[in-house]
Amino acid sequence: MRLSTSQSRFVRREEIAPRDDVTGAQSVVDDGASPDADRRPDSLGKRFFQPRTLISFVFAALIIVFLFKRLHINIGDVIDQIGNANPLLFLCGFATFYGSFVLRAWRWRMMLARVDIDKKHGYPMPSDLGMLRIFLISWFANCILPAKLGDAYRAYLLKRETNAPFSPILGSILAERLIDLVVLIFVLLASGVIVFGTHVPGAATQTLVVGGVAVVVALVGVLMLWFARDFVERLLPSRIRHHYAGLHDGIFQSLRNPWKFAAISVFIWLGEGLRVFFVAQSLHTHTHISTAMLVALMSSLLTIVPFTPAGLGVVEGAMITIFKLVGMAKSTAAAVALLDRVIGYWSIIAIGLPLYLYNMHREIKETPVEAPRAQVEPGD
Repeated sequence: MRLSTSQSRFVRREEIAPRDDVTGAQSVVDDGASPDADRRPDSLGKRFFQPRTLISFVFAALIIVFLFKRLHINIGDVIDQIGNANPLLFLCGFATFYGSFVLRAWRWRMMLARVDIDKKHGYPMPSDLGMLRIFLISWFANCILPAKLGDAYRAYLLKRETNAPFSPILGSILAERLIDLVVLIFVLLASGVIVFGTHVPGAATQTLVVGGVAVVVALVGVLMLWFARDFVERLLPSRIRHHYAGLHDGIFQSLRNPWKFAAISVFIWLGEGLRVFFVAQSLHTHTHISTAMLVALMSSLLTIVPFTPAGLGVVEGAMITIFKLVGMAKSTAAAVALLDRVIGYWSIIAIGLPLYLYNMHREIKETPVEAPRAQVEPGD
């Protein structure tokens, strides 16, 4: 008879992690996603200078240059509009964007508790500010590396701070991303109907198709993980089988009764739209909140395609294109897109870089120094 998910997780942990007789808390288990998961990953600086990453930045720059030339956007006019932006409304957009990180960190803490990674189970969880710091560093990593590698880095950072098992941490992040993607599509469809009605332009339709395909692929992948668990575990080498089981539990325990997490996701996406709305209003446009929501969500959807770090170049192009479809002037659309990316991209780098350097300094201080080996003299 097969045990339930929570029972099987308890049995596996008890087999490899005896309880401490004094505190009742579980002993720390080295449970990386792979045999080398406990090893520190390559630094972000090393990954940044890899050819693949540098090529992605060149590709992003080419997209932006091509877009400005193709649409004949007057760069001087764009700069003038940005210079005349209302600073108070811009700061409202800034505050809205960073407020969403508080919601994200709070939700992730609740999802981690679903897989028994919390103080109640003996893990020294970071404070609210500590969770926020981990999130900002991971977003910084996503801004300088393609393929959303910051998500895996987030799992590593939490593992290092709590010594919690890596696999269920990563599973909770994958579940979080799936919930966000599904909610994003539904909110995007609703805003699209409000803005375009039944006559959706071709460019917007293509983006919706990309999102629909991504949701279908993600859901099919989750169903395969659920139904093929026993089969996959039999195929895996015994040394990594429990890592896969931890990842599986992290995903499905986090997805159990996901409605609270989905509701938080709705507020997060509404915040994305509100940020674009404030930025557009700061440039003295008459953009409706539903239009700002549509632009923000379509842009967010395009970041799932890992062509460039955080969709650099792709997102700006999408924002300009969609704003043009609703009648906004080209130079104004470009000004809104560039100013919005100051908040959603460049400010993350400005804030995330010192946090990353501070975190590296902490790691170096906390890493024990190995004592030098005694040299054996000849003849001893």
